[in-house]
Amino acid sequence: MPDKVHGPKKTAPPAHAVAETTSGAIATLPQENRRAGLLGVTFGATVFAGLLCAVPFALPNYQIFQFTLVLVYAIALLGLNILTGYNGQISLGHGAFYAIGAYIAAILMDRYGIPYWLTVPVAGAVCLFIGFLFGFPALRLEGLYLALATFALAVALPQLLKSKFLERWTGGVQGIVIIKPNAPYGLKLNPDQWLYFFTLFFVLIALILTRNLLRSRIGLAIVAIRDQPIAAKAMGVNTALYKSLAFGISAMLTGIAGALGAIAVQFVAPDSFSVFLSITLLVGIVIGGLASISGAMYGAVFIQFVPNIADKISNAAPWAIYGALLILFMLILPSGIAGGVRAMTHRFAMRRNTPK
Repeated sequence: MPDKVHGPKKTAPPAHAVAETTSGAIATLPQENRRAGLLGVTFGATVFAGLLCAVPFALPNYQIFQFTLVLVYAIALLGLNILTGYNGQISLGHGAFYAIGAYIAAILMDRYGIPYWLTVPVAGAVCLFIGFLFGFPALRLEGLYLALATFALAVALPQLLKSKFLERWTGGVQGIVIIKPNAPYGLKLNPDQWLYFFTLFFVLIALILTRNLLRSRIGLAIVAIRDQPIAAKAMGVNTALYKSLAFGISAMLTGIAGALGAIAVQFVAPDSFSVFLSITLLVGIVIGGLASISGAMYGAVFIQFVPNIADKISNAAPWAIYGALLILFMLILPSGIAGGVRAMTHRFAMRRNTPK
């Protein structure tokens, strides 16, 4: 006998259907509680912004430098998350775009005397063009095949940077040394403090542009290709164009991060951009949270500070500690840190709304 029909089966919504910020949880509250929730979110955002601005005045120069790198990695993770988290294309070669952005900034500053602030958008524009062109042949590849293709890019680029053909510009294995810029307009900031604020400015721009992009028709098309590629194509979405565009935008943000990283570190060399950098960026978006804007900051903090913590725990086997911490994070927070924060915020909001 046929089974009885009990009506449509209810399934849990996908992870990407949950709101990106705490406003998703607030939206489920009744009208009288939403205002208080929004005020709480605004207050929290204001406090967080104040803490970011207070960092360069409360810490020594070396720790300011570390937090500057956190901001740099946050931009790179935003770019990789657009490609992998929102568009579903796996990349193991974004360290190559980071290296291209870094070398463009270094070459323009060292060889041609271009102002450091101008090299950042130039690096982004060049990486946008290269990433967009690379996206077209990558259209024939999906999943692990695309990951291997991008992995090959990450493996090959450091060797190309060492070649005699490019040594005139790249400096070969010796690399290029960059002079750290001073604060302009007579600002009473040392170079480390100024570079922190300079990088923070680009982080804010990247966050705003990424958020607006994902809410636009382009962003909806990018996400639709990840979720239902056949349905998206049937609805008239040009999947080839939007996949290449996602690759280009992702490479642009990563190139901007590379330029900022080169200015902060004051040095570029081929060995600084090994395959391990690409893997580290992938670890950052998974730990921070796939398809999450806020996860870029969480992931950047992880990849900057956790290896140092692991080294302090065990000098003999720091990578074993690092691997154990990765496994622990994946067991406790399978949807990343941003997913865990969203879940806790939603649970707190619902519990507060539940009548006693």
